[in-house]
Amino acid sequence: MDNRTEVTHFLLIGLTDDPGLQLPLFMIFLFIYTITLMGNLGMTLLIVLDSRLHTPMYFFLCNLSLVDFCYSSAVTPTVMTGLLIEDKVISYSDCAAQMFFFAGFATVENYLLASMAYDRYAAVCKPLHYSSTMTTSVCISLSIVSYACGFLNASIHIGDTFNLSFCGSNIVHHFFCDVPAVMVLSCSDRHVSELVLVYVVSFNIFVAISVIWISYIFIFITIFKMKSSAGYRKAISTCASHFTAVSIFYGTIIFMYMQPSSSHSMDTDKIASVFYTMIIPMLNPLVYGLRNKEVKSAFTKMLQVAK
Repeated sequence: MDNRTEVTHFLLIGLTDDPGLQLPLFMIFLFIYTITLMGNLGMTLLIVLDSRLHTPMYFFLCNLSLVDFCYSSAVTPTVMTGLLIEDKVISYSDCAAQMFFFAGFATVENYLLASMAYDRYAAVCKPLHYSSTMTTSVCISLSIVSYACGFLNASIHIGDTFNLSFCGSNIVHHFFCDVPAVMVLSCSDRHVSELVLVYVVSFNIFVAISVIWISYIFIFITIFKMKSSAGYRKAISTCASHFTAVSIFYGTIIFMYMQPSSSHSMDTDKIASVFYTMIIPMLNPLVYGLRNKEVKSAFTKMLQVAK
């Protein structure tokens, strides 16, 4: 008999129970989410409308901005709602949907960052063959693979988690339906499910980081061999924004999952989760926009046209 139907909803603990902190946190997250929406949707619109930005690098950046908007939207509105109302109940199906879209889009970002690293490798290490290497079909194929891997990963997590029986506590000690936080509530044996979670997440991160590291090893070797200072500066500026985004994204993951188990605490995990669910999607368009002359030029042109 399937016992999963015994739990029809989950109760999210949220970030804090302190009434004095809930309104200030709501205002902070509203500001962050507004910047995230404006930054990512604005970046997407800018790239679509400006023909000068119709290049492989900006094609991937457009997809990255869209993904950042989507996976932030899967979590942030729920968190803000929970800060305003006392009833932090989320239905079984809504919890599964939130988990699916967050895991899916976060994994898509993982593979998009790897695709962008390969694009930067082609631009710096093989500039004469760049146009023939990064063709439209190659860019579209890499993008499709990223989305396919993301939602395949999300489907595995959903099946892995909600195939378990939930017949006991329904209190999720988190501010959203993250896989480990929900899985721990199961009243059935979850050993195999936890192993599947670890192996699938490790595989996705390992593949993406391997592509990124190998790409940047060749990039740095090429840069150090450059005799022209102008070429050196151009190569550095070409990779700086992507390297910054990669450092922020994977730095948070390493902080979250690589610290010793003895130093883990729910509060620390929640803070790290706030960073990668809300802060990173806000920072990416700022990192690419403020460090990129072409983006700033396109933005200025759009403002002039609007006037």
